[in-house]
Amino acid sequence: MTRAPECSTPQHATHAFANLNGRTREGLFVADRRGMLKASMAGLAGLSLPGLLAARASAGQQPAAPSGKSVILLWMAGGPSHIDTWDPKPTRPYANRGPFAAIDSKLPGVQLCEHLPKQAAMLDKMTIIRSVDCRGSNHEPNTVMQTGNVTAEARTNPEAEMYPAIASLVAKHYGANDKSMPAYVTFQKSRSHLAYGGYLGKQYDPFQAADAVSLPVYTDVGVDTGRRSGGGLFSLSAGLTTDRLSNRRDLYTQFDKFRRDLDQRGSLEATDSFSQQAFDVVLGRKAQMAFDLTREDPAVIAAYGSHLWCQQALLARRLVQSGVSFVTLDLSYHGASGTWDTHGDNIPPYGGIKKGLGPLLPLFDHLLTTLVADLERQGILDNTLVIAMGEFGRTPNMGTQESADGRDHWPVVSSITLAGGGLRHGQVIGSTEADGSNIKSRPVTPGDLAATIYRHFGVPTDIHYLDQRGRPRFAVEDGAPIAELF
Repeated sequence: MTRAPECSTPQHATHAFANLNGRTREGLFVADRRGMLKASMAGLAGLSLPGLLAARASAGQQPAAPSGKSVILLWMAGGPSHIDTWDPKPTRPYANRGPFAAIDSKLPGVQLCEHLPKQAAMLDKMTIIRSVDCRGSNHEPNTVMQTGNVTAEARTNPEAEMYPAIASLVAKHYGANDKSMPAYVTFQKSRSHLAYGGYLGKQYDPFQAADAVSLPVYTDVGVDTGRRSGGGLFSLSAGLTTDRLSNRRDLYTQFDKFRRDLDQRGSLEATDSFSQQAFDVVLGRKAQMAFDLTREDPAVIAAYGSHLWCQQALLARRLVQSGVSFVTLDLSYHGASGTWDTHGDNIPPYGGIKKGLGPLLPLFDHLLTTLVADLERQGILDNTLVIAMGEFGRTPNMGTQESADGRDHWPVVSSITLAGGGLRHGQVIGSTEADGSNIKSRPVTPGDLAATIYRHFGVPTDIHYLDQRGRPRFAVEDGAPIAELF
């Protein structure tokens, strides 16, 4: 399997004012008014928290007042097999149906894979869409389904990685539910697994939650190493106290007033909210408490369990409860195409269906149902839309790439599951042919999914953004909210 080149680090590692070229002669030649402004803005950006300071909006483009809505996306990186999860084919020959049996669910006549018993028992609170049209979708980078745009396939379209994530557009047009929190947060295993701000600008890239919380480290095949990583964001450098940081902010404010007097166009206004947000996040109680699992009820922690993904799911609940609008969990152990890319047991680290996908399903079953139950118990399920999906399905027949137990990519159809959000659940939308190879009824496009998310947030589905040529591009190119859910 050939990997697509990943996004280059410089594209998202620089600050939002890099294009001002503050370190060129013009930027350092402060006798020139424009040069002074460039140099000072470039220096100011160096004090920022990348991807966070502009999390809500760019200058003069504040989103509408938030309504408490949020999304938690459980991204099954690699592409889960629809036949071996939510669309079983129990009467078909083994080569088609695979190694797993099917079980009845709470919905009459609807069956799921035997390794999803908790979802089967909770299906009255969920919706399964079995007819997602994922043609054109690929991974590394995983951009089509996460942008809702079928042309956002980087292996065929060099501009694809610039198409903004649905979450980034939500960050721009809706914002965070609490101004002291970022709007778009990810627990990211690989840059190639997620869509970013693209044409919207780096201020709408996701905030990397791993920087803010200590989590267990797993090997690329899912073995807990016993080590932990991350969690240094809220730690002040040695000798830097809260009082000293406050004094520095006051000094910065005084200097900024002097620069503002020179700025007749108000271009420095954009930095105010970003600087305040950085201060709030580093010292603010709300952000620190949201990422602090020691403040959680021990019984709830025990209910989720100690697995990395389950702890991230609990953190996702805490984050949306604290004001984050969109949280994406990158459910993968390794940073290649993704743990759900079950090609076969002879192709590590992917594994096949029985040995690769098999151990993931009980874990995922527990994670999803525990999260939904917890959101309901916290009284925020109706405001929080939970979506579980990957970039495509898997081949109808077992035995691909010289492996008897794997399934290859199948960018023809996939299944996804939704819960919460105050939507109409307890249903199955669409169907596939008898062997799961093609859509039989009610195709649902990536654009339909995007439009559904925008409607959940109250964001108009006709929003657009500008590409590098200044041409408008609609966020929803081909789609409409999924009517059965509303």
